[in-house]
Amino acid sequence: MPELPEVETVRRTLNELVTGKTISSVTVKLPRIIQRPAEPEVFAQALAGQTIESVERRGKFLRIRMNGLVMVSHLRMEGRYGVYQAHEPVELHTHVIFHFTDGTELRYKDVRQFGTMHLFQPGEELVQKPLMKLGIEPLSSEFTLKAMTDKLSRRTTKIKPLLLNQEYIVGLGNIYVDEALHSAGLHPERTADSLKPAEWKRLHEAIHETLERAVEAGGSSIKSYVNGQGEMGMFQHQLLVYGRKNEPCTRCGTPIDKFVVGGRGTHICSRCQRLPRVKKSSGEV
Repeated sequence: MPELPEVETVRRTLNELVTGKTISSVTVKLPRIIQRPAEPEVFAQALAGQTIESVERRGKFLRIRMNGLVMVSHLRMEGRYGVYQAHEPVELHTHVIFHFTDGTELRYKDVRQFGTMHLFQPGEELVQKPLMKLGIEPLSSEFTLKAMTDKLSRRTTKIKPLLLNQEYIVGLGNIYVDEALHSAGLHPERTADSLKPAEWKRLHEAIHETLERAVEAGGSSIKSYVNGQGEMGMFQHQLLVYGRKNEPCTRCGTPIDKFVVGGRGTHICSRCQRLPRVKKSSGEV
């Protein structure tokens, strides 16, 4: 599933390609992609005549702002957008087509068919599902060390599942949580309430730095991700632990381990990310 860096890259690309374009009509080939309104024909009718003002992002969601409406789109596993000339052949698994008055088209392709689109009045999208319960944006000024520790530091949950929970910090998925925890030297099975102030500081810096570098590289093309121009991300060539099982750690040379935490495949260096031993209470043997 595309994570924050990949969605941010798509956002930036689409912002350049479709801002200022006016929708003449919309073709919906797979109705279940359209979640709100429930009727795809109402969705298409509402968008006719709308001009795209900007493409924004909230967590892993795209927010396409128009002069009278906002469309919230989630790419899920393999959804992708591309801009084409109207005369170009339509590829298989293209489910929604936004036809523009200038003869170009924004096409949504989704092999797995898990993507979603919601339509709202401006401002309404922030207080309705699916955006209403999202947490702090990790690349925003709101993502301070204090804000992160206020939300997480007293919880007894393992740190990796907490970081994956979009109600606390948005945009982080399996790849970037593994990378940030490695950079911070933290074992993913540590409970949040066991982390010391210095460790929270390292983690906060690691999350921000990891995401910034990933955005700069255009995200990670692990499976089928491409941006709005069909270009692959390159951050997968900079990954330190994710997808590198049995390969040597770039810091110490220890083979990278893979196991399951919270139902997710997890990559660590067992030397750089030690799990502290639990001290036995007096009287125990």
